[in-house]
Amino acid sequence: MAVFTEVSESQAAQLMQSLNLGELTELRGIEGGIENTNYFATTTQGDYVLTLFERLTQEQLPFYLFLMKHLAGRGIPVPNPAANRDGDILHTVSGKPAAVVNKLAGRSQLQPQAVHCAAVGDMLARMHLAGADYNRSQPNLRGLPWWNETVPVVLPYLHDAQAALLRSELAYQNHIAASSAYTALPRGPVHADLFRDNVMFDGEQLTGFFDFYFAGVDTWLFDLAVCLNDWCIDLATGLHDAPRAQAMLQAYMAVRPLSAAERALLPALLRAGALRFWISRLWDYHLPREASMLTPHDPAHFERVLRGRIAQAVTL
Repeated sequence: MAVFTEVSESQAAQLMQSLNLGELTELRGIEGGIENTNYFATTTQGDYVLTLFERLTQEQLPFYLFLMKHLAGRGIPVPNPAANRDGDILHTVSGKPAAVVNKLAGRSQLQPQAVHCAAVGDMLARMHLAGADYNRSQPNLRGLPWWNETVPVVLPYLHDAQAALLRSELAYQNHIAASSAYTALPRGPVHADLFRDNVMFDGEQLTGFFDFYFAGVDTWLFDLAVCLNDWCIDLATGLHDAPRAQAMLQAYMAVRPLSAAERALLPALLRAGALRFWISRLWDYHLPREASMLTPHDPAHFERVLRGRIAQAVTL
């Protein structure tokens, strides 16, 4: 959510009017994030988020935007893309594909307790079930094929022990993905990036999931693993926090019980989730793009998480 493309107030005002969202009163760039340009746009009708997509294409974007509309229609608290008079929800600003969504109430809970983790687990399971009949399909673009393409690019920046770990874990994940047990895992649309800063709370009440632009069709277990690797981890050490993890898993399984194969593969998918974000943070850190307000995340955090997941397997 850095600013790669500058948007003028007149451009934003024109878009808001075309979407029948009122008169623009304030436009403010959003710091943080590394993929898209984001602005808060306040109008006489309310608060919205304007996103310009820097990497995703016009062909890829309908999957994400219509997924949010599908989930919103099923009662999942997610941003709902605004349509113009012709019903279009994908727009163009400064030559870039763009979307406008309602700003969710609440704020991110960056120091979650077990009650917050339980709320995320419950809503994640509901989201998975609500998206099961979504009629569009697109792979997780940051899945295994991307890992295999990107690891050779980042390896030259690592010292020997890091490079050995990265090669070894990638080989392990390719082995897991080729297994019949993995192939049989339940799958459907996943968020794939549901970190603490992508969920809103009002006190202990979950008010929404947002930033669906890493979503894709993948195993639901991978989505759960990504959540466990952020919400239920000690940020200083990268180590597993059992009480928070138990709260999230129990709440998730109360809505959608895990299969025997999912239970067996949870340790491997926790490692997969850590590997995915270690690779992407290495890529963003060592090969950054220019952007106003861009601050790449430290890759060392997910190296620690991965080492912790290898050393201590989480079992159900």
